[in-house]
Amino acid sequence: MQTIYADGIANMILVDGVVRVDLVNITQIEEGNTNVRPVGTLAFSVPALIRTHDQLTKMIDKMVEDGILTRNDPKDN
Repeated sequence: MQTIYADGIANMILVDGVVRVDLVNITQIEEGNTNVRPVGTLAFSVPALIRTHDQLTKMIDKMVEDGILTRNDPKDN
């Protein structure tokens, strides 16, 4: 199995019931400009996307519980 590191998502699109997520890496940050490089695409069925959302939410909740992350209060933004 291959591991791909990504700094973020550049684009998401739903076509014929398949959600495609383009992954990118930030290659350079200078004077407020960022350069991104595509590294791959994930393709999910809609049910798989929903399951992934649930798993990511649980991971974030665990990191908050463990003190790794803190939640921002929306009224503070």
